[in-house]
Parts: sequence; C-alpha cells; structure tokens
Amino acid sequence: MNEMISATILLFLIMDPLGNLPIFMSILKHLAPKRRHIVLIREMLIALILMILFLFSGEYILTFLNLRTETVSISGGIILFLIAISMIFPSNETNSSGLPAGEEPFIVPLAIPLVAGPSLLATLMLLSHQYPNHMMSLVIALLIAWGATAIILLLSGLFLRLLGEKGVNALERLMGLILIMLAAQMFLDGIRIYMKL
Repeated sequence: MNEMISATILLFLIMDPLGNLPIFMSILKHLAPKRRHIVLIREMLIALILMILFLFSGEYILTFLNLRTETVSISGGIILFLIAISMIFPSNETNSSGLPAGEEPFIVPLAIPLVAGPSLLATLMLLSHQYPNHMMSLVIALLIAWGATAIILLLSGLFLRLLGEKGVNALERLMGLILIMLAAQMFLDGIRIYMKL
C-alpha cells in the first residue's frame, strides 16, 4: 500500500500537469472547445498505452542490460533530482510546439514528451524493476496519477482562472520540492543497498 501511494505521488509529480497547463493551452488554443477536449483525451490515452507498455517491459529491458537494483535506484534518484531542479528553477526559454500554425497535434508533442516523457518512462522502468511483485499496485498508481493529470488538463481553463499564472508557478515549485525529497530518498536507498554488498 505504501509503495502504491509513493508511486502515485512520484508519477503525478513527474507528469507535472500544472507545469504543462500553459503549454497545452497554447498548443490547443486554435481548436474549438469541443475538439480541444477530444484531442486532449486522445493524446492522454496514447500516453497511457505507452506508459503501461514501459511499465510491463521495463523489468525485461533492465534485466537484458544486466543492471543491478542499487544502480537503478541511484541513477533514478539523480534523474528525478534533475527534473525537480528544472521544476523549481524553470528555463526562461519559450516553449515552442514545433507545429505549423493551425495544425492539430498528434502524439507529439502532447502525448510524447509532455505527458509520457523520457523521465517518466525511465521511472516506470525503475519502479517495475524495484517492485516486480507489486505490478498491480503500480498499474493502479499509474492510473490514479494519469487520471488526476487528465482531469487537471481537461479543466485547464478553470485552473488558470482560479490560480492565476503566479499560483500555477508556485504550485509547480512546491511539487518540485517534494520531488527533490523523493529523489534523495531513492538515491540514499541505492547507496544503502550498495554499502551492504
């Protein structure tokens, strides 16, 4: 149960729906509201399928690469720490969708990399390696995190009106701080396992 709760929080933080709100809105702003919801649901479902594939194939990939648990845990902690730093100190670069004006996004950039990015897919592989006997709990954790992300993105207009841009930025930084603590714990767990060898 504890693994499921921590995995849910971890996955939700990496998906970073609040940080992605302005990007999603700018990419979908030219679409009619009804079409915007259809595109958003389609992209979220594509991302979910990809995430489930990585969750179930992750253990086999890591076994094939002959990676040990402590290596996976330490590298996972470093990756999450870097993600958290970018959430707390975001780049000033403007996010360009790379789409021609008026074109509807398909898979890229909404499903991949904004929702199911490399960091999230790597984390799913790490989780499947760390908890091979808790796959059902990990699937539930993924579904909860994905569902919460989908709701926030579907209600993006409401969230931006309620919180304002500054409120969204403050919440994203708070999520980054929580993610740093989770990253440090994962890193220390890996060191602890390594020291026992």
